[in-house]
Amino acid sequence: MMKNYFKGRHFQQDIILVAVGYYFRFNLSYRDVVEILRDRGITVHHTTIMRWVHHYGPIFQVLWRRHKHSASQSWRVDETYIKVKGQWCYLYRTVDNQGLT
Repeated sequence: MMKNYFKGRHFQQDIILVAVGYYFRFNLSYRDVVEILRDRGITVHHTTIMRWVHHYGPIFQVLWRRHKHSASQSWRVDETYIKVKGQWCYLYRTVDNQGLT
């Protein structure tokens, strides 16, 4: 599915995905992404990263939106007191109305 988007690009699909993923996931600047890639032996100019983000950003948002799970509006907090390695600790857990923690 993603293969057609990368046809004719100078860099491999994996490099583009990692660069754009770093930019969005960790809120980095283009030059920060260039530095990370340079540490891994890949030389890319920051304007190339910018073009990738502008081109692939909307595609990523559509794909990520499909996998994003919305949280329920109703939550309950479960609290208990347990012993961990001989020391008593509180254990908190939140559970939504569908039973997901």
